[in-house]
Amino acid sequence: MSTTKLEAQPTPSTTMRETEGRRPTEHTFRLSDGAELFYRVWAPERPSSKAVVLFHRGHEHSARWQDTVDRLSMDDCWMFAWDARGHGRSEGERGHAESFGRLVKDADEFVRHLSTEYDVPVEEMAVIAQSVGAVLAAAWVHDYAPPIRAMVLATPAFRVKLYVPFAIPGLRLLNKVRKKAFVRSYVQPRMLTHDRRQAEEYANDPLISPQISVNILLGLYDASTRLIADAGSIRVPTLMLLSGADHVVENEPQLRFFESLSSPVKALETYPGFRHSTFWEKERDLPIARSREFIEQAFRADAPDRSPLLDADRAGAEQAKYERLRLSLPFLSLKRGAYAAQRLALKTLGRLSRGIRTGWRTGFDSGESLDHVYGNTARGAAVVGKAIDRAYLDAPGWKGIRQRKVHLEELLDRAIASVPSGRAVRVVDIAAGPGRYLLDTIARNSDRDVSATLCDRDEGGLDACRRLAASMGIESARYRRSDAFDERAIAALADDSSPPDIGIVSGLYELFPANAPVKRSLAGLARLVKRGGFLIYTNQPWHPQQEMIARVLPNRDGEPWAMRCRSQAEMDALVEAAGFRKIDMRIDDDGIFTVSLAVKA
Repeated sequence: MSTTKLEAQPTPSTTMRETEGRRPTEHTFRLSDGAELFYRVWAPERPSSKAVVLFHRGHEHSARWQDTVDRLSMDDCWMFAWDARGHGRSEGERGHAESFGRLVKDADEFVRHLSTEYDVPVEEMAVIAQSVGAVLAAAWVHDYAPPIRAMVLATPAFRVKLYVPFAIPGLRLLNKVRKKAFVRSYVQPRMLTHDRRQAEEYANDPLISPQISVNILLGLYDASTRLIADAGSIRVPTLMLLSGADHVVENEPQLRFFESLSSPVKALETYPGFRHSTFWEKERDLPIARSREFIEQAFRADAPDRSPLLDADRAGAEQAKYERLRLSLPFLSLKRGAYAAQRLALKTLGRLSRGIRTGWRTGFDSGESLDHVYGNTARGAAVVGKAIDRAYLDAPGWKGIRQRKVHLEELLDRAIASVPSGRAVRVVDIAAGPGRYLLDTIARNSDRDVSATLCDRDEGGLDACRRLAASMGIESARYRRSDAFDERAIAALADDSSPPDIGIVSGLYELFPANAPVKRSLAGLARLVKRGGFLIYTNQPWHPQQEMIARVLPNRDGEPWAMRCRSQAEMDALVEAAGFRKIDMRIDDDGIFTVSLAVKA
C-alpha cells in the first residue's frame, strides 16, 4: 500500500495548536476493500523504532489528537492517528461501515501498513484509544492478537447510556426492517468536558458528524458483550482510565472488563469529576501524564513473554472455563434441567431435521455434519423438519463455520496467487474431511496447475471427498488416510521431488483441548511445507454457545462435545514456535472463527 502526502487542510479547531507543537503530515492509503483511509503522522525528532497509535472516539477524527500529542511530549516516538472509515476525511458514509468487525479489520490493516511504511515493528507499538475507539482497539487486540507493548483505554464504550427503555431490542428491529438506518447522537459538547473552549471547538468542528448507523451501534454492543465475557484472553499490558462523572457510557462494564483481564501488568485510574472525554477535560494533564508514564514503562521493560501461552492448556482463563464445562451441574439446578430438556427435544422432534439427525449419527463435529452446514440448504421430514433444519443451520456457530469457509478460500486464493506464475502449486490438507472448500478453490483457479493431497483419519470423509471431486470433474486431487497429529506421518506426505507450497489445517485444533498434539501436528507441517511456503490455520477463540454444546451435543467419538477455546494469541504463539510467521487473518463479525495465513521462515 502506498502513502500519499496531501496538502494540509487544517480544521478551525486545530490550526493554532498545530503551529505550536509537532506538526503532522497527512497521508492516505487504501484498505483491502478499496476504501481510502486518511491519517496523520507526527514524526519523531530522530530515527525511532517506537510508535504510539491513537484511535479517536465515535464521531471524531485524527486532528482532535493534536493537543494530546503535544502534552504527551513523547518526541522520541512516532505518533499515528487515523480518521476511521466514515469519519473525518476518510471515505465512507458518515458514521457507517459494513459492520463493526470491518472497522476492527481496518485497524489491523492500518497498523500493518504503518509497520511496513515506517519500519516500526508491531512489537514496538503502543495504543491510546478513547470511547468507541477504545472498544475497537480492545477488539483488535483480542481478535487479531497483535504483540503490541501496551494499550491505554480511556472510558471504553462497552455500554453506551441510551436512556430509552428497550433501546437495543428496538434498534435490532429497526435494523431488520431497514437496510441502512441511522440515529443521531444525543451527546452535547457540555456532556463531554468541563473545558468550555474544548466544548466550543467540538461544537464548531465541521468534520464531526453526529450520526451513527444502527448496525454499527449494535455491533459495538455485541462486540462489547463478547469482550467483557472473554477479557481473560487479553494479556497485553493495559491501563484503563475511567471518568467518574461520565454521562455517556456506563462504568460498571468497564470495571468487569478490567477485573477479568489476564494482563500481567494492568492499572486502573478513576478521575472523579471528569466527564466522558478524558483527554479533553480541564485537568487532562493528569490522565495524559499517567498514559505517558505507563507507555514509557512498557517500552523500557522486556517485550511481553509469549512462551506461557504454549502451555495455556495447563492454566489460564480458557482452561479454567473448559474444566468447569467438564463438571456435572448440580442435580437439582435449573440449568441442568434446561439442558436436559433441550437434549430431549433434539433427540426426538429434532430428528426431523436432516442436520440434527446427521449430528446424532456421526457426531456434530464430523465431516458429514459440517458438509451439511456448508451446503446451507434446509432438509428434513416435511415442512416441520425443514423449518427445524433452517433454525439449526442459522445457529451462530454454523453461520460462523460458513463464513470460515469464505475466509479459507480467500486466503487460499492469496497463497496460490503468491506462487510464481507458471509454476505448479501443491497443496496438502492434513484434516480435509469432505474437502469442499479446497475442491471449490481448485475449480475456481482452473487457470493454474493446482494439485492437492487431502488427508483424513476417517475413510468415510475421504470417500465423500472422492465423490465430490468426481462430481466436479477434478482429477488433480489424491487422498491419504493419515493421522493429523502424527508428526512423521505428516512430514511423509511430501513428494520427494517437491514439498507442498501450502499446508492447511482447518477445523481440527479447535476440537482438541490439549496443546501437546497440536505442537506435534505443527511440527509435522513445518517439516512438510517448503521454505517460504504457506500455512493456513483456523482457530476458535470464542463461542457464544460453548456451554450448551458441551452439555447437550456429542462429538464424533460419542463423547460430550466440550471445547476449549484458544485465544488467538495462544494459537499464534503455537504456530510461531513451529517456525511460521502470521501475515494475514480473517475473523467473522461474531468473533467465533478465525482463519490465518502464515509463511514458513
